[in-house]
Amino acid sequence: MVQTDPRVDAYIAKKAEFARPILVRLRALVHATCPEVSETIKWGMPSFEHHGILCGMAAFKEHAVFGFWKHELVIGDDPKAKEAMGSFGCLRSIDELPSKARFAQLMKKAIQLNVDGVKAPRAKTKPKAPIKMHPELKRALAKNAKAAATLAGFPPGAQREYLEWIADAKTDATRARRIADAVAWLAAGKRRNWKYEKC
Repeated sequence: MVQTDPRVDAYIAKKAEFARPILVRLRALVHATCPEVSETIKWGMPSFEHHGILCGMAAFKEHAVFGFWKHELVIGDDPKAKEAMGSFGCLRSIDELPSKARFAQLMKKAIQLNVDGVKAPRAKTKPKAPIKMHPELKRALAKNAKAAATLAGFPPGAQREYLEWIADAKTDATRARRIADAVAWLAAGKRRNWKYEKC
């Protein structure tokens, strides 16, 4: 038996006239493919769950979207899906929805991934560009070998915290004060945010 959530009904009712038939159709397709699915609201949008989050839908001023939680594993590298946050691109008309058979095929794939316990792939993060050491900090570290060795021994993230803090100084006086603090803290073997670390 299909179980609906009245919050999803309310969400659909509040949306623009063009979006309501799209959302109603998507909801019906989800329930037709997976009658055991449960509805909920996540992140302010209707979501569908079965052994975890399967998919969700939303409507905005000029378009609606539908997205599979494990998008890359279900859809693959579809260029149309890159034009919006959903798996089928920006939907402005019910005619832009995939066929019932295609939708069912994709839903079954998403369901199987959840049943098998497959996790969604993590987004790959790009490494941050290295920050150049400020010349004044370089001169100060040249005078204090212990501080220089400590900074060199820190992992890149801890080094970046010091370098960004000094580079972000708005005035020369602030920069000079930060460099003095940094050299003293580094000589004591402390990281930039040592005051907030657990003891």
